[in-house]
Amino acid sequence: MKRWLVLGAKFAVSIALLAWLVSHARSNHTFDELAHQPKRWGLLTIAFLLVLASLLVSIVRWCYLVRALGLPFTLRAGLRLGFVGYLFNFVSLGSVGGDLFKAIFLARELPGHRPQAVATVVLDRLLGLYGLFLLASGFILGSGTWHGPNEDVNVICRMTLIGTLVGTAGLALLFSPGFTQGKLSNALRRLPYAGETAAKLLAAVGIYRTKPGVLAGALAMSLGVHVLSTFGIFALASGLPGNRPDLVEHFIIVPLGMLTAALPLPLNGLGAFEVVIDSLYRSVPSNVVVRQGQGLIVCLAYRLMTIAIATIGMGYYIGHRREVSEVLEREARTDAGDEPQLFAATAVE
Repeated sequence: MKRWLVLGAKFAVSIALLAWLVSHARSNHTFDELAHQPKRWGLLTIAFLLVLASLLVSIVRWCYLVRALGLPFTLRAGLRLGFVGYLFNFVSLGSVGGDLFKAIFLARELPGHRPQAVATVVLDRLLGLYGLFLLASGFILGSGTWHGPNEDVNVICRMTLIGTLVGTAGLALLFSPGFTQGKLSNALRRLPYAGETAAKLLAAVGIYRTKPGVLAGALAMSLGVHVLSTFGIFALASGLPGNRPDLVEHFIIVPLGMLTAALPLPLNGLGAFEVVIDSLYRSVPSNVVVRQGQGLIVCLAYRLMTIAIATIGMGYYIGHRREVSEVLEREARTDAGDEPQLFAATAVE
């Protein structure tokens, strides 16, 4: 019951944010312009292909992390789990999101390798988030946006730069021997409630400590994912009527907006993502005026593209419905406050 109440509250927040944005867009006649102005369908098609390519690279990155541990995992299996996991980020109303589904299913397909299954998914997400900070910070520093005329934007940029430094230090600490095996790891294990789970996750991720080349390659692919996504959203904005920020400004706006997708809101940060993009669309550009609601239009079109891509996962789901149902039923029997079964009996082997 508590789980459904929390989920309902999250949807309420997302819907409230979207309703606020839509009301302002309607007052500015942004939707009317979208309906009556011509669209550049060639650019919209390119945008769709770029967004699809970014997802494919992210799936290949995860497969690379799995294969780097010497596990018998094929690209075909990775595409199947990757697309179903992507689908679950949109349609799952329970506790099983896309990342957790991939971890559970991978552990099921590779018995005896539970720690490695956890490590691949956790590290895949960490490198994805860190790649966003790196990309945004690089363009912030290169364009000088962090000391521009808009103080609100300056604050966001400085917070992003600080976040990148903190993330760099955190990853360096995470992969240091003293963190995964020393006194600090033992101290984490003694923490109440989450200590044992945190220690197991650290031990699992620490498997990659001796594979710096793998980490560098996966991070390069993370940057590639975000570059493709940014080009895709820029092409999308260029194909729709209305003014939009330039390409360099998109390389600041889009990564910052994507970071909000990590918030614990349904449908990949629904509402928060749109608020951030719409606000930055109007505050970052220095050479063009973007009306309020234009960023919302771009976000909604991007949402439609991602939902269309997620339907590919539906085909995989239908083809393996029995196995997926078993995973969902097993997780449904786990109380929200308990340690997930994925981590039960997990130990470094």
